Amino acid sequence: MTMTMTNGSVDANGGASKPFKIFVGYDPREDLAYEVCRHSILKRSSIPVEIHPIVQSELRNKGLYWRERGKLESTEFSFSRFLTPHLANFEGWAMFVDCDFLYLADIKELRDLIDDKYAIMCVQHDYTPKETTKMDGAVQTVYPRKNWSSMVLYNCGHPKNKVLTPEVVNKETGAFLHRFQWLADEEIGSIPFVWNFLEGHNKVVEGDSTTFPKAVHYTRGGPWFDAWKNCEFADLWLKEMEEYENKAKKVAEN
Repeated sequence: MTMTMTNGSVDANGGASKPFKIFVGYDPREDLAYEVCRHSILKRSSIPVEIHPIVQSELRNKGLYWRERGKLESTEFSFSRFLTPHLANFEGWAMFVDCDFLYLADIKELRDLIDDKYAIMCVQHDYTPKETTKMDGAVQTVYPRKNWSSMVLYNCGHPKNKVLTPEVVNKETGAFLHRFQWLADEEIGSIPFVWNFLEGHNKVVEGDSTTFPKAVHYTRGGPWFDAWKNCEFADLWLKEMEEYENKAKKVAEN
């Protein structure tokens, strides 16, 4: 597991531009998924980014996370994801994303969609999973706004997001957090579905390039799990994994 910061660049006014902060949910069972997700972002990004894994054990050691894991939490970052504004010091915009994403487009395109009038922005899926289990046998739950919280652009300095203190994140219900109940509906901006393209749910329309995923979300389970080796877009993920492993091998040899 690695945290990465690309080199800073110079903006149009000649000043150093601040890296775009990206927080990726980390689970030890999906270490490879995290590394491939990170690799896919860095490889295509034309802007400076900081990528930080959200590691539950580290948050516990820092006294930022202490809630007990519930039976319906399929990953270690089910709730810790909502610490993103706090981890970004409630400044600027930052992104949270699950580790089971593969980015196929430049993150700058996503950042350029940001509108300061919103507290958060996300893909507003209307999604009801057909499967009863996902990943490596975790229970598949159904609830309103499912998957909205799997990739979120947070306006960390927005007054409404100041409520997301460690105390609130550790005690509030899943409904309050995953459905963004600290916000009014008009404070939630919408992002095109191709930035959180749900494998097995969203479809590419032949001849319509606007429907091709910019980020594939293997929400049911990805090729790093034996049961999902043949899922849709598995070939793209496996190709990215091979690139990542070859690069990591070269680094290790040097």
